[in-house]
Amino acid sequence: MKLLRANRKVYLMSIKTLITLVLTLTCGLGATYGQRDLGAVEVVQLSKTVPVRVSADNVQMNALAIQAFRSHGRYRLQASAFAYDIHFATVGPKEVRVDVTKGQTGEHLASEVVTGTSARNALLKAADVAVEKTNGLGLKGYFASKLVFISNLTGRSEVYEGDLFFGEVHRITNDRADALMPRWSPDGTKVIYTSYMHGFPDIYVMDLSTNQRNTFESFKGLNMSARYSADGSKVAMILSGSGSPEIWVSDSRGHGLVRKTHSELTKASPCWSPDGSRIIFAQEPGPQLYVMGASGGYAQRISTGLSTYCSEPDWSRANPKKVAFTFRASGRFQIGVYDFSKGAAEQASEAAFDGVEPSWLPDGRHVVYTARNSHVSRICILDTETHRSTPVGPSSLGSTLQANVWSR
Repeated sequence: MKLLRANRKVYLMSIKTLITLVLTLTCGLGATYGQRDLGAVEVVQLSKTVPVRVSADNVQMNALAIQAFRSHGRYRLQASAFAYDIHFATVGPKEVRVDVTKGQTGEHLASEVVTGTSARNALLKAADVAVEKTNGLGLKGYFASKLVFISNLTGRSEVYEGDLFFGEVHRITNDRADALMPRWSPDGTKVIYTSYMHGFPDIYVMDLSTNQRNTFESFKGLNMSARYSADGSKVAMILSGSGSPEIWVSDSRGHGLVRKTHSELTKASPCWSPDGSRIIFAQEPGPQLYVMGASGGYAQRISTGLSTYCSEPDWSRANPKKVAFTFRASGRFQIGVYDFSKGAAEQASEAAFDGVEPSWLPDGRHVVYTARNSHVSRICILDTETHRSTPVGPSSLGSTLQANVWSR
């Protein structure tokens, strides 16, 4: 079946119906939960954490270093009886030295000068070095990751980028229309997203080096949920120009479209496996999670055992056995993790508010996600093992949501 581009106005009502269905798959429904500090869930498991003292040679960097390590479920900060003393010192405009010593003996463990794009970025990269030297589990650091996300600060849902702790934030779209689902290209130079700039949900690509926006796909009906494969050569997306919302795959320029699913069931949130051989997605009824080969064909349902509602899958590149997803339980939404090696899923978030839209950080243990109630949403970091949740999206940006992670 061919995709159509003409006479789009006659499809307006059907688009609205399909958008409602797809956003129900990808976002769920709001709920009211009173929270004074939305997103914060403290969990203390002393036997599984490493006590550290963290400091820096100026107030701003000290606050950032403490914020970073407080978000990490492997560490707990304390002023005495610590296993490691981690200190950061500025040595140039874009250079930070990290020194790590063992707390009890004072034995020098590591010292390294790290260069970043700014002093702030250099400190976060240096903190990642410290994590890799001290976590004891082989975890990769995640502090220097970058985010694209949606904020409603201007009154419209525009796309922003910034570091993981919402420093050096700037708006990258000025569509003056609602945007949805921004996703990084694997090399971090582009962002692909859906915008209602012309009244319909079309897919656009923003080149961050030139600030040039180009239309990626613009057919009748839905054009959304676009996502690059890990090598950047292909893009999976949801298009409904042929009738029902289906998964289509193109090359990196939006050419050579091939339809991968063939049914009238609503589908959403396609996500590539790290090796590009499979695609996981949500599909009605339920919805539930399904996985199929990248070439299309038979899709196998993933039985999570957690809920009859599972959506928004995100496949971990650091740990290809794991997929984070959103599920509904006891009247609200939570984050779950499915482990292919176990053939089972576990609940990762435990909070009295909705948790949706997970995106893996590069250590394969933590995710960023959206915590929300009926009034506001806020991006948080979740430790999927301890269930600790740390808010990072500042109230100064209004509601923040739909974050996607990029790391080198």
